[in-house]
Amino acid sequence: MIEGIPFAMSPAPSPRHQWVAVNILSELKGALKKSKCNHCKVYNFVDVKVEEDTVLQPDALIVCGAIDKNFVDFPPVLVVEILSESTALKDRVTKFSIYEKFGIKYYLIVDHEKESVEIFALSNLKYEPQDFSPGIPHTFFLSTDCNVNVNLKNFWE
Repeated sequence: MIEGIPFAMSPAPSPRHQWVAVNILSELKGALKKSKCNHCKVYNFVDVKVEEDTVLQPDALIVCGAIDKNFVDFPPVLVVEILSESTALKDRVTKFSIYEKFGIKYYLIVDHEKESVEIFALSNLKYEPQDFSPGIPHTFFLSTDCNVNVNLKNFWE
């Protein structure tokens, strides 16, 4: 739901989309486990309540801290959206703006057809694109005592 307007998410994501989502979740979970960031966890399809009339469900997210409700009502530290033909514009424009304003530190936009990832990091309340090398693990600074190294090429394997 965005500004009180429900958005249908049908049809279901393609098998390729879902397969890449599983790879992303696995890679993020493995990176968290290696880093021993016990207060951070990876989730998929959890409601992120930005405002009373705006609730989003990222394909993957990392939350540092306890979730005491059936939804997250504070900024996750990282969200991932996997593009599909029907959602690409919303992911690149609408959700981009919402996540930026909500204060989510990292926003990853994944194009499973092109096997590409765009990383945006919040800096001075604005998302800035991040340079990275696809074959080298990228470090995400999730909290003052938690850094994870994510191998983005594993999203496709």
